[in-house]
Amino acid sequence: MKDHALRHILHNEVHARPPEPIVGPMAISHLVMLYADSSKQSSRNHLQQLLSSHQLPLPDSETNHISVDIGMFRLRWELHTEFTSWTFMRACNDKMLESNARAQTAIEEVPQKWLENLPGETLSKIHLWLIPSKGFAHHSVVAEVLYEDSLVASTLADGHGEVYTDFQIHPDGFSRMLLLAGSITARRQGRLVQQLLEIETYRMAALLGLPAARSAGSVLLDAEKELAELAKSIQSASVQDEASLLDRLTRLAGMVEGQYASTHSRFSASKAYFELVDRRIGDIAESRIQGLQTIADFMDRRLTPARSTCEWASRRQTALSERVSRMSNLLRTRVTFEQQQNSQLFLSNMNKRQGLQLQLQATVEGLSVAAITYYIMGLIDHLTRAGEKLGWIHSPELASAISLPFVVAMVWWAIHRIHKRVFKN
Repeated sequence: MKDHALRHILHNEVHARPPEPIVGPMAISHLVMLYADSSKQSSRNHLQQLLSSHQLPLPDSETNHISVDIGMFRLRWELHTEFTSWTFMRACNDKMLESNARAQTAIEEVPQKWLENLPGETLSKIHLWLIPSKGFAHHSVVAEVLYEDSLVASTLADGHGEVYTDFQIHPDGFSRMLLLAGSITARRQGRLVQQLLEIETYRMAALLGLPAARSAGSVLLDAEKELAELAKSIQSASVQDEASLLDRLTRLAGMVEGQYASTHSRFSASKAYFELVDRRIGDIAESRIQGLQTIADFMDRRLTPARSTCEWASRRQTALSERVSRMSNLLRTRVTFEQQQNSQLFLSNMNKRQGLQLQLQATVEGLSVAAITYYIMGLIDHLTRAGEKLGWIHSPELASAISLPFVVAMVWWAIHRIHKRVFKN
């Protein structure tokens, strides 16, 4: 049996980017870099530079994710469609977190010069601390690490763990999140860490469509005004105005389709990212902590307006494109109908001209009969004069006069017969 060329790739896709078992306490730093030059190779080269400096095996050109232990920290690298994620993990102890949790981050052990040259543009940066809840003064750590006035918290994994965050960018440029593992297993902790980091990553990626939706709003507003003016002009337009109206409508259609083409992929991507955020929030199975809003509540209140704006812009573009298309079809139908009327009038005029030509031809036939008769009578006159000299005819004038009716009848009959044969064919 011969395997399909993509069988193993497709089979292993369900195992792509699997969560890793994690045991706290652990400091995690997660960075998401957008492709600045639409090239993934620069990120792959930067990864190879780090691995080479630590004498570690390099991934092949088809690898899109890797997890490797680099001595003082562990690196998880993932290559996505639009961005690259770098996750650095570093084991820590309770004393380090309690004494100065703000300073204990995973990227402290990462080569700083290499870190500063990460390719791309930063979309998201977050520090996450995974710590046990037993025997740990986590409330003091929460107060030290996060802003209490914007605190968001909930219990996870059916009440076996807790998560705290504030969705704020702190002075070091990173967002922060605190996960209390409780009695959660190591593998479940790894899944929770990955899901929480993806919530923040996909939230930021989804919001990339918001500036495009806002900029598209002004363009769509001008296009809608122009379309309304065109609709009024078409109602009272004369035949002479239709060409200019059709030109304006064609230009408007080009502008609308250009705007649609430039933003449709971005809106589609944002829609997919919003759905991933909803799915990840559902996966963490959170429940409310008294007096605090959950991540789902926060996202519902703060993310829904942006989501609605993107969806509204996408629907508005589609509706405007359809309206322009209908208006174009209407105007083209009107122009086509008038062209058909003009064609019918032109054919009618052609028929009239052909009738006049036939009448003129009949007149020419009469002149032709007279001309041919005159020519033949001239020949007959010469013959009768010659016959007079030979003694055959006594009066040439009388002979010509007698032959004139017969010549006229013969010429008319001959021309009429030719004319009838031509028209019959």
